[in-house]
Amino acid sequence: MSQALDTEDAATGVIDRVSGPVVTARDLPARMNDVVYVGEEGLMGEVIEIEGNLSTIQVYEETSNVAPGEPVVNTGEPLTVDLGPGMLDTIYDGVQRPLDVLEAKMGTPFLDRGVDAPGIDMEKTWEFTPTVEEGDEVASGDIVGTVPETESIEHRVLVPPGYEGGAVVSAESGNFTVEETVVELDSGEEIRMHQEWPVREARPSIEKKSPTVPLVSGQRIQDGLFPLAKGGTAAIPGPFGSGKTVTQQQLAKWSDADIVVYIGCGERGNEMTEVIEDFPDLIDPTTGKPLMARTCLIANTSNMPVAARESCVYTGITIAEYYRDMGYDVALMADSTSRWAEAMREISSRLEEMPGEEGYPAYLAARLAQFYERAGLFELYNGEEGSISVIGAVSPPGGDFSEPVTQNTLRIVKTFWALDADLSERRHFPSINWNDSYSLYRQQLDPWYRENVDENYPELRQWAVDTLDEEAELQEIVQLVGQDALPEDQQLTLDVARYLREAWLQQDAFHDVDTFCAPEKTYRILEAIKTYNDEAFEALNAGVPVEEITSIDAAPRLNRIGTTEEYEEFVSEIEDDITEELRGLY
Repeated sequence: MSQALDTEDAATGVIDRVSGPVVTARDLPARMNDVVYVGEEGLMGEVIEIEGNLSTIQVYEETSNVAPGEPVVNTGEPLTVDLGPGMLDTIYDGVQRPLDVLEAKMGTPFLDRGVDAPGIDMEKTWEFTPTVEEGDEVASGDIVGTVPETESIEHRVLVPPGYEGGAVVSAESGNFTVEETVVELDSGEEIRMHQEWPVREARPSIEKKSPTVPLVSGQRIQDGLFPLAKGGTAAIPGPFGSGKTVTQQQLAKWSDADIVVYIGCGERGNEMTEVIEDFPDLIDPTTGKPLMARTCLIANTSNMPVAARESCVYTGITIAEYYRDMGYDVALMADSTSRWAEAMREISSRLEEMPGEEGYPAYLAARLAQFYERAGLFELYNGEEGSISVIGAVSPPGGDFSEPVTQNTLRIVKTFWALDADLSERRHFPSINWNDSYSLYRQQLDPWYRENVDENYPELRQWAVDTLDEEAELQEIVQLVGQDALPEDQQLTLDVARYLREAWLQQDAFHDVDTFCAPEKTYRILEAIKTYNDEAFEALNAGVPVEEITSIDAAPRLNRIGTTEEYEEFVSEIEDDITEELRGLY
């Protein structure tokens, strides 16, 4: 967002008090959520409370040296984002200022206070190709033309929400800036490539639908046990060092969404730096083009002003909704919502509001719900379907899942990937605890898995869940009396569960092959382990000692399937060898 600072026509007031990122202005004609510019340097802020002649403003920049008596200028507009071609392959801060443009303007990567730039380049020309002809009737949300935004993504120019619509009077192909008219309607409305939208207001759609297609992540434990639907919501809670950021980066790299919006919301600067440095070098496995060609990054690290954390998630979800309206499937990663909640807690304390649990504001649950409910599979006004899948990382202090942010998130999301510090210490990655995690999308996604992977997929997955549950119960006994004290059938169950953990659930994010596992391969690995299970119990029932069964040569090769690129023949060989060796024992 870039507002012109015109003090002659704008409503003005003066600073009354400064408390960190919160500034109180007096005699400022303003409405809630108006964007204002504070002080002599024109620092961007937003009105968050009005009481009498005093307006409270959260400022999105450092407020040191800002003093009472300095002017406050009201733009009269809510916080909005610039929407149009040019947002992909771009890195923004929390209020959609492009960091590369600001760096070029200042000559340094350290941002000066008060600097501003529009969210998209207003002077760059784009090749516009109309998809409508003179006389065609169009309405709000309809696609009127396309622009090649990046190597991977075709930008679809929409009739903005709220437009009356009408018959097309003119629509010509050519090179235009985003501010130039590309389509004219008989109603007098002019359509440009540039739109603006207030970030705290969801973009309209016809209907929110129940999702029936999974967001394929290429991660076996997520696709195999706890799938997320396209248009679904998921949370990744976990203590420090358990792998939240790596898990989200894997989803950003490998999920089959058309567009990725990655929000670094108050996480450490080195983590966001890694994203910024790695993503431009990554190749999209689907298109063979750079991954950044379908990615928008919002960088708001822990050393940036705390108030901007509160706005960055709204900036990200609004950008996601814009691409959703084009008919794309969008995956949004928020890392992490705990830092966002901490920003709300600090602002709330400076407003002297009555605190809720652990000092968080009483409206914490409502704000989380407002954010996550903007995800979903939507029927759009142009007849298309588009989706936004929201994956939010949560950083509970000490890994305590009973703290307010985790608990309130759990009440909202339908997929829960619980990261476990013990698993990460054992170098089991992804360190998602299969006993604590769940997905409420399984039943509605089962028809897709039956049709696109294998008819037997849900039953085989349930067998794996039951085996892992039985292992968890047996491990409690093993810790007391040792594994040798168990009956042979239970010892064999533990051996099968070990292969489920090591060959199926464990995955190497840094291995060229194992970093991504298609659903078909995920199923074949599980099927091979089930073959071992069935043949092993057949041998046990025939009187073969469990020690001989678990020491066959073929079974350990199950651990190599994930890292084998041409796996079909390899899996078949393993299954044949397992069957031959075990049946040879009786």
